[in-house]
Amino acid sequence: MDILKLSTDWARAEVFSSKITLLLSLLFFLAAFGFWQLGKTSMAKAFIWPMLVAGVLIVAVAAGLYFANKPRIAQFETAYTTDAKAFVQAETERTAKSQNDFTLVFKVLPLIILVAVLLIFFVNTPLWRAIGITTIALMTILMFIDSNTNARNTVYHQQLIALIK
Repeated sequence: MDILKLSTDWARAEVFSSKITLLLSLLFFLAAFGFWQLGKTSMAKAFIWPMLVAGVLIVAVAAGLYFANKPRIAQFETAYTTDAKAFVQAETERTAKSQNDFTLVFKVLPLIILVAVLLIFFVNTPLWRAIGITTIALMTILMFIDSNTNARNTVYHQQLIALIK
């Protein structure tokens, strides 16, 4: 298998994922707009700012995915033609580090969800309940995004290791 094609395909998949993530942020913005325009109760109005903040955070995640991986497509070819063995070694180390990072992410996000559930359960004001509910939705979306990224990263890492052998 061509290692350069494998790497650029992985980077293109990450860029595509960033575009899908950006679309998910649109859902939060639309929800905030809907609560702003149609919300009549204090609970509905309480969702406006938390939904906007969550939308902005997801835009930041999408931008991070895009701006980290879009330049890699061109950089991969340069790095591979300069020193193929060093390129494979660097990518293998990077993907291994990413796998360790995802292990931490999948421990932290559920804890944040647990805190948000406790917030909903014990705090009786509409704003804090809206923050808790929006946090649960945001962390769920982030786990969805990260689980897909982790799956791609794991497959890419395994293919890199197979090419080394």
